[in-house]
Amino acid sequence: MFLHFKRSVSTFLVILLTACSVNPVTGERELVIISEQQEYAIGQEQYKPAQQSQGGLYVLDPELTIYMRQVGAKLAKVSDRPDLPYEFVILNNSVPNAWALPSGKIAVNRGLLLELEDEAQLAAVVGHEIVHAAARHSAKRMQTGMLASAGMAGLGIFMKDANYQEVLLGGAALAANLTMSKYGRDHELESDLFGMQYMSRAGYDPQAAVELQQTFVRLSEGRSSGWLEGLFASHPPSQERVDENRKTAAGLTGSYRGKEAYQKATKRIFRTREAYAWHDQGRAALAKKDARKAVELADKAIKVEPEEGLFYALRGEARQELGQKAEALKDFDKAVALNPEYFANYLNRGLAQQAAGNVRAAESDLKKSTSLLPTSYGYMALGSLAESRNDKTAAIGYYQTASTAAGQTGLTARQKLARLDLPNHPEKYLKPGLAQDRTQKVYVTLENGSPFDLQRATVEVYAMDAGGRALEKETIRIGSAKAGQSAQAVASPLATSMANRKDRKLGWKLLDYRLAQ
Repeated sequence: MFLHFKRSVSTFLVILLTACSVNPVTGERELVIISEQQEYAIGQEQYKPAQQSQGGLYVLDPELTIYMRQVGAKLAKVSDRPDLPYEFVILNNSVPNAWALPSGKIAVNRGLLLELEDEAQLAAVVGHEIVHAAARHSAKRMQTGMLASAGMAGLGIFMKDANYQEVLLGGAALAANLTMSKYGRDHELESDLFGMQYMSRAGYDPQAAVELQQTFVRLSEGRSSGWLEGLFASHPPSQERVDENRKTAAGLTGSYRGKEAYQKATKRIFRTREAYAWHDQGRAALAKKDARKAVELADKAIKVEPEEGLFYALRGEARQELGQKAEALKDFDKAVALNPEYFANYLNRGLAQQAAGNVRAAESDLKKSTSLLPTSYGYMALGSLAESRNDKTAAIGYYQTASTAAGQTGLTARQKLARLDLPNHPEKYLKPGLAQDRTQKVYVTLENGSPFDLQRATVEVYAMDAGGRALEKETIRIGSAKAGQSAQAVASPLATSMANRKDRKLGWKLLDYRLAQ
């Protein structure tokens, strides 16, 4: 046993030494179990789902995206990891936020650009995110989550976020979590420090990073809900960061501010700022079931920016609530035409087509939606469509996928799945068994693994000889059991009499059941 223990320790040390690597930004040795190849794969696979889950791309002003990519390229070129496959996008989201996925996949929200004054401040944002990617901060956050849950989930990465777990499925939930998870103090200070160095190398005034943090602190003190839910959720501001940035800036050079270039590049989003504010107010009104107010606000937004698909989608959803189905479909058609690569446009139109009885059109849109972003809503609707054409196999598959969601949506999917699957495979949900107490009496147990309450069940217990020939059997009636719970155990005289006989074997099976209405 001692030799085995010694070998185990040696193996563990080899694993640790192999996993230790040099941080490409700080030069320090660190324990990183997730390989760079895994990071590359995660960044590539999760970049588009992360974009889709947070508003999709801002597509109305391609020149603004080109401008942002040029700023990002300047900073990436002088970073400690110029070899990473960097990508920079702008998301159509009013919440001020920015994030980086592993391997340099970076996004900045339209709402954050509206809070900046010049290109140097944009460089401060982008440089900070480049460091998060270059220093492998996302890998370390994933690693922490992995190690914390290793006892339950093996070596898998277990992450969840209450804002997304009822909607997003599979890798999309991981993508959302990577963009929303909070960075630690050390990682934020490290990204500020090296991000400012990148700014300086690219010729930007590092004082812009000080101003940026001052703005963040001021806004956080004002407790603006959008800011608290966005940038501050993952990048907590503090006076400490302001002070540290001021010290760093004192030792760096660089003077370019780029105010005129920034104002020119962002002219459209500043000109239409009020329209997006009306859209966001309309979303809030719709959430409060005030569909007429939502239509009114959407109309105002469309007059200012008639090429924005989000505004037509809002009006379509509101009209759907008002029972104006034909008008709603027209709005959803317009939203798809204006932004044919955003999942929600297809999901909205697919649900509207389903409600109108247009099965083929609904299925086409819903499949497109789930290909762009796998959601429980999309798969639930596809399951319902499959049921309507009596394709139980397809319906079970769709409900099975949707059933992995948490909350009410996942529960509904599990109920729909069980209604179709339970009659043919009751043993998957209602599991009888035998248990013996201290007095050697044997009881029949029944675990109700279905999402329905059980009214009663009947279990057959039988005894066999060593050759498997049936000798005796008895029928046991089991009482009620709540969904996910076990019924009260019932004593089995036959099983008790045979339990200690080596020449006999016991078996049991579910004969019938009745679910509560």
